[in-house]
Amino acid sequence: MKKFIDYLKGNPIVAMLVVVSIIVGFTTKNFFSWNNLSNLISNTAVRFLIALGVSGCLITKGTDLSAGRQVGLAACLSGILVQRADYASRAFKSLPEFNMWVALIIVVVVGAIIGLVNGAIISRLKVPPFITTLGTQTIVYGSCLVLTDAQPIGGFQKGFTELITGRIGSSAGFNLPYLLFVAAGFGLYFWFLYNKTRHGKYMYAIGGNEVAAEVSGVNTTQSLTLIYITAGIMYAIAGWLLAAKSGGASASMGMGYELEAIAGCTIGGVSTTGGIGTVPGVLVGVLVFELLKIVLQFLGVNPYYNYIVQGLVIVVAVALDIRKNIKKK
Repeated sequence: MKKFIDYLKGNPIVAMLVVVSIIVGFTTKNFFSWNNLSNLISNTAVRFLIALGVSGCLITKGTDLSAGRQVGLAACLSGILVQRADYASRAFKSLPEFNMWVALIIVVVVGAIIGLVNGAIISRLKVPPFITTLGTQTIVYGSCLVLTDAQPIGGFQKGFTELITGRIGSSAGFNLPYLLFVAAGFGLYFWFLYNKTRHGKYMYAIGGNEVAAEVSGVNTTQSLTLIYITAGIMYAIAGWLLAAKSGGASASMGMGYELEAIAGCTIGGVSTTGGIGTVPGVLVGVLVFELLKIVLQFLGVNPYYNYIVQGLVIVVAVALDIRKNIKKK
């Protein structure tokens, strides 16, 4: 209990949103319901995967502004590959109907290639991550528009959407979405990767001091490249899941997700100054950020104001993180 209280003291935004959520829960109907909890879990699960990809970039003092557009590209590509053969508005009529697992492998390979390009430019050409991923963001979005001809993608195989949107339990009462177990699996994997492997130690060392890490024998070029490849793979998986969850895809899908992921990471304690961050912290940050959206919805706030509130949370979270690190120094 003491650790929990200490955590809330060190993370005022999390504490504030938890308190607000409790107040809203007791003053509005259906906030504390299995259906609302299930929706929160489903929304958090996909965002959590994206945030896991972004977290490695942030820990090494980088960023990835192309995350959202990569998710959108993966969703559209997945949708095109799993469209039913008898669907009248198929994007490519001559393209065969792919098995959904084959589609996943294809989008993962594409995501890894994009991540490789990002990592190579950042680590070898020494182009700042902000500029590199900003350029990649535009290229990926343009590629997605060309691929889809700016048209929505639909007509997915039934098994594709049913598998991802399935739930354990009754629809009216207690139920847990399958996405919960997907997110839990990746969360455990990244916890092991960050805490128990050489790659994780190198990642934190680079974030703490890249020059010192290189002098001590860390292959910073290889490590940074692997971090961005891993991020690209996570965006691809998230896009595949998002397409199945939504039952459709479009080039605009994933827009702004990179900012939500960065915000979730920052709220969860991933420092923008590098070298600090944990997987449980990322989960808490993403969960709290998604909870904020639901709270605003239950309060009846105009959806347009949501962006203003979310933007303020991002700025405050980063400002508090910087002040925290200044005090430590």
